[in-house]
Amino acid sequence: MTTIVDALPDEQRAVMTRAIHLEYWNIGWTISIVVAMGLVLGQSQTMKTAWIEDTLGLVPPLMFLLAAHVERHWKPSRRFPFGFHRVNSLGFFVAAISLATVGSVLLWDSASTLLAAEHATVGSVRLFGRDIWLGWLMLAAQLYSLIPPMIIGRKELPLAEALNDKLLHTDALMNKANWLTGAAGIAGVLGLGLGWWWADSLAAAIISIDVIHDGISAFRAATAELVDGAPREQSGNDLSAEAEALRRELERRFPGADVRMRETGRLIRAEVCGVPAPVEPIDLGELWPGRSETAWRLDAVSFSAW
Repeated sequence: MTTIVDALPDEQRAVMTRAIHLEYWNIGWTISIVVAMGLVLGQSQTMKTAWIEDTLGLVPPLMFLLAAHVERHWKPSRRFPFGFHRVNSLGFFVAAISLATVGSVLLWDSASTLLAAEHATVGSVRLFGRDIWLGWLMLAAQLYSLIPPMIIGRKELPLAEALNDKLLHTDALMNKANWLTGAAGIAGVLGLGLGWWWADSLAAAIISIDVIHDGISAFRAATAELVDGAPREQSGNDLSAEAEALRRELERRFPGADVRMRETGRLIRAEVCGVPAPVEPIDLGELWPGRSETAWRLDAVSFSAW
C-alpha cells in the first residue's frame, strides 16, 4: 500500500515539496509580522484588526503542513481502508472557517467602534531618548507586513493550481487579505494623524467585508466537498468545468446512464449507474477531457447496474 503522495505523478510530488518549503517560510514570516505589529498596536482599530488577522493567518499554513504530513506518511489501514484522501478537504474546511470568522469578527469590531464614535488616539513613545509619534512605528510595521504576504501569496497560487489544492489556494487568499489589511491600515493610521477619527475603523470595516466574501465562498466549496457534492472550481463554488466535461463525455459513451461524480481531496471519482460495465478496461487518461497535465486527477470510474 502506498501513501497519497506516492500515487501522484513525479511533477506533482516535486510541487508538493516546494509547497511545503514555502509554507514553512510563510509561518516564519507571519510570526515575525505578528510580533512587530503587537509591539506597536496602540489604540488603532486598524492595527488591532491587522494583528488579529495576521495571527489567525497562521491557521491555513499549519493545516496545510498537517494535511501534507498525513498525505506523505499515512497509509490505508483496517480503520481507514480508503486512505486519507479527504484530509486535505478537512484542512480546507478548517481554513475556510478561520477566514470567514476573521472577517466577521473584524467587521463587528470595526462597526461597533464606528457606531460608538470612539475617537482613537495615537500617542508618543520614548525611544533612544526622544519622543516619537507612535504612528510612525505603526506605519513601519504595516509596511513590513505588506511585503511577505504579497510575495508568498503570489507564489502559492501556481502551486495550488498544479496540485488542485484548495487549502493552499485558501492560504493564498488569506495572504491577499493580510496585505490588503496592511495597505488599508496605512491609510487608517494616516487618517488618525490627520484627525479623521473615523478613517481608522472605516478602513478596517472595508477590509473585513472582502475577507468575509472570500471566507464564505471557500466555506461553501469545502462543505460541498465533504458531503460528496459535485467537484467545484478551485476558486469559488461554481461546478468544475473539467468535471462537467467529463460527465458529458461519460454520458455520450454510455447513453441513458446516470453519471455521478465526487471530489475526494485532489482526486475525482466517477460512478456510471444504470448500465453494465464495458468488457474492455477504460483508459482513464484518454477519457479525461481536460488538459493532459491534469489527467492524474481522475482516480477511478466505477459501474453500477442500478
